[in-house]
Amino acid sequence: MSEQVTKLIDTVNYQEKSIVSKTIIDKKSGNMTLFAFDEGQGLSEHTAPFDALVYIFDGKAEIKISNSVYHLKNGEMILMPAKKPHALKALSKFKMMLVMIKS
Repeated sequence: MSEQVTKLIDTVNYQEKSIVSKTIIDKKSGNMTLFAFDEGQGLSEHTAPFDALVYIFDGKAEIKISNSVYHLKNGEMILMPAKKPHALKALSKFKMMLVMIKS
């Protein structure tokens, strides 16, 4: 992506029964990816080697980290710690930004 003003919410679009992702930054030191989840879609439990910050900019999501469940809505964020199991589920259509810093 070059130098330009962009509305974050317009960068990814919803698709029926799908999860859409778009990588904005992908560097050795980290990455930023935008996602659009249709209602009911999700990512099964997994771990990541680095901390990951999730920022919800549209809709509602359920995020499970280890044995704790969090309900987030637009304007809220949460840090998913490295090596802790986590999962995401769309309570409604939702869009999020995932930022992972590797160093």
